Amino acid sequence: MSELSLNSKIENLPLNLRYEVDDFVDFIESKRKSNNIKTKKPRIFGFAKDSITIKPDFDEPLEEFKEYM
Repeated sequence: MSELSLNSKIENLPLNLRYEVDDFVDFIESKRKSNNIKTKKPRIFGFAKDSITIKPDFDEPLEEFKEYM
């Protein structure tokens, strides 16, 4: 599709539809810009190693619930 054919198609539209085309073009541009900004960093294997510890009594019942056992 050439720019000339696109321009002629837009010029043949009624004014209210031209505004819709303008809004749509703005939407596409903002979407493209936001996709360029949101580049994710690659995940590093083992990044959180040793940052969480589980106590040896983890599986033991809690004091609050001993009366139900």
